[in-house]
This record gives sequence, structure tokens and C-alpha cells, in this order.
Amino acid sequence: MTSSFEFSTYPARLSDAERDKALRVLRDGVALGRLSHDTFVRRMELALAARRSDELAALVADLPQENRFSRAVLGTVEAVSGFTVRLRRAWQAERLPKLLLPHPAHTHPLRIGRDPANGLRLNHETVSRVHAELRRQGGLWVLRDLGSTNGTTVNGRRVTGAVVVREGDQIAFGRMAFRLSAS
Repeated sequence: MTSSFEFSTYPARLSDAERDKALRVLRDGVALGRLSHDTFVRRMELALAARRSDELAALVADLPQENRFSRAVLGTVEAVSGFTVRLRRAWQAERLPKLLLPHPAHTHPLRIGRDPANGLRLNHETVSRVHAELRRQGGLWVLRDLGSTNGTTVNGRRVTGAVVVREGDQIAFGRMAFRLSAS
């Protein structure tokens, strides 16, 4: 029998930080091709069920761990490359020709394409005869691709069906790109 001053000696519970560190090493290992997907999944399950830090250490013992310096360098490179991508997009956005949105009172959809009957005729080989349509619905502008061959994109993402657009968005019909503007 134990007295009230004696405690059982169960190992201390793992902290979330220790578990997260082991999971990060496992993720890096699979990203670098050092672990197969099945091995990663199994080790992740074991890491989540681990009760002691030595169990976590055994799961990542064969994987190289980054030191603080390499982690800082890689983080800096990621930040700089992300910045250059954003800078390139901003540079291209300012150089794009403006596509003026119709007046909000305009109730008919604006058809866009190569066909002369369209409200906006774009004479380019990547634009379909009837490519897309822009209409005002419930106070919002909605752009719908009409089954074009080369697609319609908004801010670099291909439109399937319809999407809400607003001033400043970059839209492209085939390879003809514009920046939406209200004025």
C-alpha cells in the first residue's frame, strides 16, 4: 500500500511539440524520398500513439534532421521565391489591358468570343466563337465559360462553369488576358 506522499512513476506525457517535431521529420523524410508512403503512414500512426520520447526517437532515428541553420536558409529561400512569384504577378497585372465592366444597370449578359454577333469580339485564334459570358447577378459580376476550347481563367485558375469576378481580377480567354476595371 502506498502512502499519500508516494506517487506512481508513470512516464511523463509527451508534449505536442515533441510529437509535432517527430511528425515534421517524417513529413520531410517522405518529401525527400527517404520514406515510402506506406512507411510514412505507419510511422505517423505510431508517432500519434507513442507514450514516451524514446518511442518517437526510434521512429525518426534513420532520418536526417535539419539543423537550425539549414532550416533558416530554406525558410529564407522559400520566402524569397514566394515574393518573386507575387512580384511577377503584380508586374504582369499592371501591364495587362483593362477590360471595362459594363454599367451595373446593363441587364443583358455580355457575350465574349470571335463571332461578330458577340458584345465583345476578340479576334484571336485561341478564343472560341462563343467563348464566355459576363452578367450581373444579385449585385455581383458572374463570368461563365461557355464550353470554350482553350478555356477561361480568373487569376490563373481555370473556370469550370461560373465564377464571381470583381474589379482587379485577371481574366483570360484562351491566351488573351485582361484586368477587370470599373472605370
